[in-house]
Amino acid sequence: MNTPQTIRVMLVDDHNVVRSGLATFLKAYEDLELVGEAKNGVEALSLCHSKKPDVILMDLIMPEMDGIAATQAILEDYPDIKIIAMTSFDEEELVHGVLAAGAISYLLKNVSSDELAKAIRDAFSGRSMLSPEAARVLIRATRPSKQPLFDLTEREMEVLNLVVQGQSNQQIAEALVISIATVKAHISSILSKLQVSSRAEAIAYAIKHKLVSL
Repeated sequence: MNTPQTIRVMLVDDHNVVRSGLATFLKAYEDLELVGEAKNGVEALSLCHSKKPDVILMDLIMPEMDGIAATQAILEDYPDIKIIAMTSFDEEELVHGVLAAGAISYLLKNVSSDELAKAIRDAFSGRSMLSPEAARVLIRATRPSKQPLFDLTEREMEVLNLVVQGQSNQQIAEALVISIATVKAHISSILSKLQVSSRAEAIAYAIKHKLVSL
């Protein structure tokens, strides 16, 4: 029987109590390992080299360097790290900002332990997770004047449908019997055609305009 791969997790939050609570949460899951803590984006960026996290739980409102700036800076240097934005707020500017910066998921801090554990595992596998609040923000932000774009190819529609189902690039490649590079090219084309900047926004757009059947 294969043991699950250990996922290296780093916490970034300026509140000691929040970091302590998340650290305690991680201890309850054998496949999640806490490898570092930072109280702002500057510390997080400097720790990435030595701690080599797989997934970062990133607060957004912090001194010195906020979570949006930290997400962008970290992913520029360490593009393989998956960043989950965690905040107490669901303001449109925060949601759009951190997703555009490259965060793979956006969760509110009232998420349950099991939901957070699943989000970490999904992020590690390349799958996005949006809190219902964040999804509503993205859907509200779609301008009424913006005409739905339906000029996706048949293959792009197949890829988009699998993205909405939460499939990773690897899983999409296996399902459609194509290379990962081809999957990435299709997703890049989809984002461009839908005029969105992330998988999460593409999912929200596809759901709003009923491009896929759930």
